[in-house]
Amino acid sequence: MVWFPGEKMSDYNTDTENIQIVVLMGGLGTRLKEFTKECPKPLVDVEGRPFFDYSLKLLMHHGFRKFLFLIGYRAEMIEEYYGDGSRLGISITYCYDGKELLGTGGAVKRAYDLLEDDFLLMYGDSFMDIDYEETVYRYFEGKQRGMKALMTVLKNGNRFDKSNVIMNGREIELYDKRDIKPEMDYIDYGVCMYSKELFEDDYLESILSGGKEREQTDGKTVLKFDIAVLQKQLSLDKKITAHIVTKRFYEIGSPESLNEFRSYVKHRFNESHPAVFIDRDGVLNEIVFNDDTEQMDSPQKLSEFKPFPEAEDALRRIKEKGYYVFLATNQPGAAKGKSSLKTLYDINTLFAEQLSDKGIDIDGIFMCPHYPKMSEYTKEKFLIKTCDCRKPKPGLLLKPKDICNIDYDNSYMIGDSFTDIVAGQAAGVKTVYIGELKCDACKKLCDIDPDHIVHNVSEAADIIPDRNQAVIR
Repeated sequence: MVWFPGEKMSDYNTDTENIQIVVLMGGLGTRLKEFTKECPKPLVDVEGRPFFDYSLKLLMHHGFRKFLFLIGYRAEMIEEYYGDGSRLGISITYCYDGKELLGTGGAVKRAYDLLEDDFLLMYGDSFMDIDYEETVYRYFEGKQRGMKALMTVLKNGNRFDKSNVIMNGREIELYDKRDIKPEMDYIDYGVCMYSKELFEDDYLESILSGGKEREQTDGKTVLKFDIAVLQKQLSLDKKITAHIVTKRFYEIGSPESLNEFRSYVKHRFNESHPAVFIDRDGVLNEIVFNDDTEQMDSPQKLSEFKPFPEAEDALRRIKEKGYYVFLATNQPGAAKGKSSLKTLYDINTLFAEQLSDKGIDIDGIFMCPHYPKMSEYTKEKFLIKTCDCRKPKPGLLLKPKDICNIDYDNSYMIGDSFTDIVAGQAAGVKTVYIGELKCDACKKLCDIDPDHIVHNVSEAADIIPDRNQAVIR
């Protein structure tokens, strides 16, 4: 995909199946010697499967189908295991580092002829569970504003590694991997998107002066550099936008982190856990008066988002009772032209960060931004569609089915609309209705009765049983 000045988001097909995933897999894994003597890091065993299988499963869940693996150490083992990807319904091509490691940037440059015009770059030794559809959207939205790249960032506070990003609101002020500053509170999460033009010779020559190395490998002269050099320059030039994420990453750079990921995999993929799906507006936060429509509506601006006082405690108690917590929310505001999809994503991120700061980590936010009919005010026309995720259809509740081991029989849907109850029952979970069943709601529900009726989300948290106690008994 090439982005031409003046074109709009609606002119582009940003479906993930059209996006190339480039995976850095050439590392030696020296800190994992006992595990990488005979195999590369992406193939290290984790609960009976190669490590990268879990990342690939997640990426395929998000719809990606085109992959380029940049391989080095024991490269033939990776190619032999994954092949061309056809057995998985995807396509995989390969680029070998050669005799010398080229650094992360050099490996990408070496693969220049195989790169598509816009591509997503990630690491083969990290597991990063984020909303990749949002990443792709934010990248192209940024390109519309003149950006050349995107970096996913996590509010880190030096928890998982040294923070290396200064944020200015929701944009990157500075990224610097080497010169760490006290005001750096975010960290490069490990997923980036780039325009291919950034890896052209002239541009790289202009930013690598004094820090470049040239290597002769396989008869070619290649650049050898860390991609962090490119990222820093892009931040200085204000040409890299951000996708703020809120779920921690896992990597297997050491035996300790490998064991930590093994425990995570056992909990998430091998053990079954119930989930609580919760509608957002009117349940966890206030609805607001929309001056344009003169009706009560979902928040369409960051300043309009106000969580209910009881929401934080209710979510904390549900998590402590042993449930996944997923938000499942219809948000057609951008499709109707009331807002932008970027703003709708920003509101979700704001809420997730507020909760994370209080020690409450939401397991996922599933949002349907679609609407079947176009408005005269619609700008992002790709949102106009008949989909499977808009409640009362159960798509939002079924979305994590293939990437989490969910016990749907003991799961719940909490909402204040008949669409929440219908969607919950269609997904096979118990339902909790917040409010009073007035005549209009009764008519829409017909013969479908919620399992519980309560006044607010705090009461909903009360009636959900404690799974930990059930296990103890």
